Amino acid sequence: MKKTLLTIALLSSLSTAAFANQAGDILIRGGATMVSPDSGKSTVLLSGADSGLELSVGDDTQLGLNFVYFFDSNWAVELLAATPFDHDIELHADGATTLLADTKQLPPTLSVLYYFDTSSALKPYVGAGINYTVFFDNSFTSTYSEAGFSDLELDNSFGYSVQVGADYEIDKNWSVNVSARYIDISTDASFAVSGDNIGSASVDVNPMVYSVMLGYTF
Repeated sequence: MKKTLLTIALLSSLSTAAFANQAGDILIRGGATMVSPDSGKSTVLLSGADSGLELSVGDDTQLGLNFVYFFDSNWAVELLAATPFDHDIELHADGATTLLADTKQLPPTLSVLYYFDTSSALKPYVGAGINYTVFFDNSFTSTYSEAGFSDLELDNSFGYSVQVGADYEIDKNWSVNVSARYIDISTDASFAVSGDNIGSASVDVNPMVYSVMLGYTF
């Protein structure tokens, strides 16, 4: 009986070791990633004066990709990538909301992750890192273009990121991942109105980013 219990314990420990993250492991994940910006509104200035108008940025979901390299069973570095996110920019005036413009962005984020020892297939972690967000293809809707709005520009953003997540190992190669992260993204927007007035707004995007992914470890 004692030998049987010892054998079971030994096999269990070997099984756990086989599924443990090891130095040099590379984990690639892919799946759905949603960027949900701060729900706050930003004041629009016209030639430096408060116009009484406000802006907000909408959500978007795209294909997210993660590349993770493990230094040991606890520490890893992760690069977040994705297909371009496409966000609606809405204009708020006198209680009414209209679609003002559209922008695309890429938010590559490099993070250091710490995995907690659980001796199980569920591997929770926390992370912190830096983000650089690039805005491009900024354009007004046809309605506002015809009204004289033009030359929309959004500055790129540099900030920090923090996250929590967990991998659940299906076998030694395949895993399922869920994560939630906060990214510090702020941009200064500028545009022209009828060629004379200059509009501007400081927009705190500051999104929560949620992901559900399938991973493969090499």
